[in-house]
Amino acid sequence: MSLNPDVILPDWPAPAHVKAITTTRVGGFSAGAYASFNLGDHVGDDAEAVQRNRAQLCEHLGIPQPSWLKQVHGTDVVEVSFGEAGHVADGGFTEMAGTVCAVLTADCLPVFLCDRAGSRVAVVHAGWRGLVNGVIEAGVLALRTPSDELLAWLGPAIGPEFSEVGDAVRDEFVAVDAEAEGAFRARGQGKWLADMYTLARQRLNAIGVVSVHGGDRCTYREQELFFSYRRDGTTGRMASLIWIEPG
Repeated sequence: MSLNPDVILPDWPAPAHVKAITTTRVGGFSAGAYASFNLGDHVGDDAEAVQRNRAQLCEHLGIPQPSWLKQVHGTDVVEVSFGEAGHVADGGFTEMAGTVCAVLTADCLPVFLCDRAGSRVAVVHAGWRGLVNGVIEAGVLALRTPSDELLAWLGPAIGPEFSEVGDAVRDEFVAVDAEAEGAFRARGQGKWLADMYTLARQRLNAIGVVSVHGGDRCTYREQELFFSYRRDGTTGRMASLIWIEPG
């Protein structure tokens, strides 16, 4: 069995030597609820299957093992180096060619960042907690680049038709930015549908990042392509990777 080469490629004006992909759930070795290309080693899947999937990913892309993080729905974004893994953080960045930054998601939003010159790259994991508390801003700050020189791509996440939250979550966003009110649609009885893509764009725009792309997939609806924690509960994880190709 081989990796499905039809991974998701960002449609953004990044330099050619900046490489980025999001995997799908197709083409791996995992079974059952994790079928089949699960890359998360913390979700109850068979450890050997996950390691085979990760090895297959690297073989297909011609990359070393990514710098896998221990994600905690926080706002820490750390500098990663070749061969490192295990940082407790929700984003990684690098200026080092050949070092692969990675986050794992299954409804949460992966946000890719790079400068227009392609000398610095980052990817962050933005669930609602990280998003409201500033993980995107932390990723932008980590790149130490004027905001108008940055590009962003919003990878596959749960779409606005399925991302139901309560009053408390909406109130947290609106308390930080009143414009966030426009990203929520009322369902009644204290429930709201949250548009994660709009919330992320608002946050990026507010700090001067205006070249924002992507945000047109839905992990919940596209069941054949994506894992979704909200839809399935027990499920796998996709990986979003970004790196600078060595020259």
